[in-house]
Amino acid sequence: MLTERRRSAFPLEFLGRVGIAWVVVSSLLLVINWSAISSNAFPDPDDIMRLVQVRDLLGGQSWFDLTQARVNAPGGGVEMHWSRLVDIPLALVILVLTPFVGAATAETIALVAVPLLTLGIAMVLAARIAWRLMGDEEATLTSLVVALSVPVLFQLGPMRIDHHGWQIVCALVAVNGLMARSDKLGAIVVGASLATWLSISIEGLPLAAIIFGVLALRWLRNREQRVWLVAGMQSFVAVGVALFVLTRGVSDFVTYCDAISPLHLGMFAWGAIVLTVFARFEPIPKVVVLAGFALAGGGAAGLLLTTAPQCATNGGFSALDPLVAEYWHANVLEGMPIWRQSLTTALQYAVTPVIALVAAINLASRSRDWLRRFWGDYAMILAGALLVSIFVSRAGAVAGVLAAPPLAWQLREWLRAIRKMERPAPRIAAMLGVMCALLPAFPAMLLASAMPARASLGGAADAPVKASSCRVQEAGAVLGQLPQGEIYAPLDIAPELLLVSDHSVLATGHHRGHEAMKVLIETAFADADRAHAILTARGTAYVALCPSLGEARLHKRNAPGGFVAQLVDGEVPEWLEPVDQVDRTGLKLWRIMPVQSPSPRR
Repeated sequence: MLTERRRSAFPLEFLGRVGIAWVVVSSLLLVINWSAISSNAFPDPDDIMRLVQVRDLLGGQSWFDLTQARVNAPGGGVEMHWSRLVDIPLALVILVLTPFVGAATAETIALVAVPLLTLGIAMVLAARIAWRLMGDEEATLTSLVVALSVPVLFQLGPMRIDHHGWQIVCALVAVNGLMARSDKLGAIVVGASLATWLSISIEGLPLAAIIFGVLALRWLRNREQRVWLVAGMQSFVAVGVALFVLTRGVSDFVTYCDAISPLHLGMFAWGAIVLTVFARFEPIPKVVVLAGFALAGGGAAGLLLTTAPQCATNGGFSALDPLVAEYWHANVLEGMPIWRQSLTTALQYAVTPVIALVAAINLASRSRDWLRRFWGDYAMILAGALLVSIFVSRAGAVAGVLAAPPLAWQLREWLRAIRKMERPAPRIAAMLGVMCALLPAFPAMLLASAMPARASLGGAADAPVKASSCRVQEAGAVLGQLPQGEIYAPLDIAPELLLVSDHSVLATGHHRGHEAMKVLIETAFADADRAHAILTARGTAYVALCPSLGEARLHKRNAPGGFVAQLVDGEVPEWLEPVDQVDRTGLKLWRIMPVQSPSPRR
């Protein structure tokens, strides 16, 4: 039977253990990613766009202005839905180091140091759960399990500077808050961390609701623990309002579905007020408490449905143009359900959380008193995180990191059982089973490598990819010599063109710019003459294309006779004049010649 053993928060011995693991993991990541670091190859276009946003901030753009003026410039630019909070560590590193090493080197250091620092924080927070509740060995194993999770490492590796890593940290802070000996202090930590998460990305709303649901269960189990939900909601609202004012100011009261708006804050405040009032009258019958929960949740839902019903249906993508939804959003696989992923990807996201969920349930059954209740709560939160990741696969990193502590305990149990095995064959088989549990995609990857090229595990072979042989950044010097103008380019390379030049682009893969994205897709599908008319009317100056890019191949598949399909096949219309200096980079670049007016009749 496991008993409660909440130890001191951050002792030096614990920090030393995790620190060693972090140094080892970071060193391996640096070696593995050295080529990408040295060539400034980013994991995702969003990371490039984040750096562009930070550069704009350091270049004098207002803290409250998140408009990308060089995207759809004729339309007034595109306002990003991202939070400035994530820009802070990147901007600080660049500001501090630029006087000593120059801007370029300072940026490179920030691109490496900030994600690895985030990884270190995540490892400490995950291992702290095992340290306080289980033991030294489990804490060390938790650090290693975090490092073995492919979804987690992808979001926390070098060059990955988008907001997903900080979402992981916020989730871990919230769960750590649930372990606090002081109910009120723990509730404040939970509420503040969830408010910070939602300020960074509203994608955290489902798991925030699940965690508050767990706090509501604590109230129902023990009326003295109502402070968890009440103080948690109060902290959630107070920190949420403070962060809104800090990052958005007091003039932006537009209701957005893809970011925290005054409407959301009003919903949260309503819930906090109702719960505070009902808590004042305790002890009251349980049915009255449930009525209070219904009033808090129902009132918030009613406010949403009456004020912004579109946010209750498609969320942040409610305003997306149907053409963009079909030909762009449906192909952003990281935002799709887990069954849309390849088999190897699905295994990486699903297997370890499922094993950890079973382990958390076992921990609850073997524990007693407070510890039993905690592991029961933890199992519900982990199950919720897994459920969210099933419908939005990029959320799998949060489920993966929450899986680490119970999975480390299960690993220790397995290793103890294996040590007791006397016969070598069962021991080897057991070790292989453990390896498959920790690296669930490994057998599928071996099988895929042995299958014919056209064979597909879960459709992986047909999935659109972003990788290409283009070296866009090597074309920066040539682009800098050309007169500034708008570039028609695929969504996946448009941010990089912004990064290496002062030109503007028609659109990037960010949904608030869906009107320009629609123009880009319509142009890709149109015939050459129609494409010429569209681009000339906009004043677009250049066309850029990586023929090997998955996006370009996807356009060709959807519109075989379209403008982009012709360019991929090497059929260049006469109104495009090649810029030959960039051919060696794999990037194709053309100037757009003006429409020739018909000669007057004589």
